[in-house]
Amino acid sequence: MDIDKYTARLREDLVTAAALGDEKTQATAAALASATENAARLTLLAALSDLAAEVSAELGDRTVHVSLDGTDAKVDVRKNAPSPDDDSPTFEDITGDISRVTLRMVDQIKTRAQQAAEQSGMSLNSWLSTTVQDALRDQTRWGGPGRRED
Repeated sequence: MDIDKYTARLREDLVTAAALGDEKTQATAAALASATENAARLTLLAALSDLAAEVSAELGDRTVHVSLDGTDAKVDVRKNAPSPDDDSPTFEDITGDISRVTLRMVDQIKTRAQQAAEQSGMSLNSWLSTTVQDALRDQTRWGGPGRRED
């Protein structure tokens, strides 16, 4: 949606109203109309953002976002991420017995993984297990690798 047509209409209305006055009044109105275009554009964006928030509250599973690209207001409807307290089964609920796995990786990656595990206060084995579980949970939640709907 091009916001310029709305700010132009506001400017024209102001100039039209000032046409009743003398030349100085008309010139002042034209200067004010030009000077307030950016403020009017931001005010329109704020109104659209408030509307988007109200619509988002009614939609529940989707969120409406408004952004300004030059003079165009862009509206984007995004699907909300499921809340963590959903009743969907956790990865742990759908897994079975524990299996032993031998993992080979480049030394630099192993060192970084050990550092991340230490920062998390976990053993490397626990950290790797948790990281894989999180990745699988995300894959299940989003319908496959790299398939997020924003």
